[in-house]
Amino acid sequence: MIEHPVLMAPMAGITELIWRNLCREQGAGLAIGAMLTSQMHLWNSAKSQERLVEPDETRPRVIQIVGHDPDLLAEAAQQLVSDGADIIDINMGCPAIKVCNRLAGSALLQDLPHLEKILHTVVQAVNVPVTLKTRTGITPDQRNGVTVAKIAEQAGIQLLTVHGRTRSEGFSGIAEFSTLAAIKKNVMIPVIANGDIRSPADAQRVLQESGADGLMIGRGALGNPWIFRNIIDFLRTGKFSAPPSTKRCVQVVRTHVLALYARHGSVMGLRHARKQVGWYLQQRPDLPLTRTEFMAARTPEAQTVLLEAAAGACEVL
Repeated sequence: MIEHPVLMAPMAGITELIWRNLCREQGAGLAIGAMLTSQMHLWNSAKSQERLVEPDETRPRVIQIVGHDPDLLAEAAQQLVSDGADIIDINMGCPAIKVCNRLAGSALLQDLPHLEKILHTVVQAVNVPVTLKTRTGITPDQRNGVTVAKIAEQAGIQLLTVHGRTRSEGFSGIAEFSTLAAIKKNVMIPVIANGDIRSPADAQRVLQESGADGLMIGRGALGNPWIFRNIIDFLRTGKFSAPPSTKRCVQVVRTHVLALYARHGSVMGLRHARKQVGWYLQQRPDLPLTRTEFMAARTPEAQTVLLEAAAGACEVL
């Protein structure tokens, strides 16, 4: 049961455990990890290790898998469920060239018989819900999202997330939701809308245009984990929530960064911190923290000094 149908999108290099936990704390109904290859012999890499089941993660735990071979995908799903995954999500939406060159991700939208075989094989292999993330089609002239949705429903997929762009569009242009509206009219399973949702007003508009059952937020949450709670409150009350104070925002950033150091160590923690703080500063230019100085800090200790100074500045504001 999803308490709030506003979900956090899986994003490679971003949706590691600390970020997922933070988004769940801020109201995200589900927080999905970055896509994991179905080739289990590659799971020993540092990148894949970050995408496996985390026993201490708030449930339900959702793992997204990507691949081309139905049997490998099914075997990977079985292993992940054995490790504690509560939901398996299949990625058929990634437009990245390196993924599509392996005939995975959104490349599968051009081979519907194979897409159908994958869905049936994975659904039959596990005893937990299987969901699907996809796109509206291959190109703007080949929007086969309705057909894909019907295949998914018949295969036993229990929830469908659709990004409002085609494979060829990548993340360019403006997401459209008329295809999602057509999908919603043709299937009974829940449909989640994804793409260009950066504010409560966007959320309301997308729900009105698509008729979707819920929303998935990706890039719109970067530096703004409060967006989940803001959207939920706005959809319930019609009123915009006040943004967190500068002091509260600095507290969250500091806690977030310290957790990154603790989990990832000095080298990778430093890199994650630079990325995350950069997004926070884009969203909140009022923070008493200089982007240039923070990015130039070469150790966690140096970054921590800057965060402590920012916290101290908030105390005297």
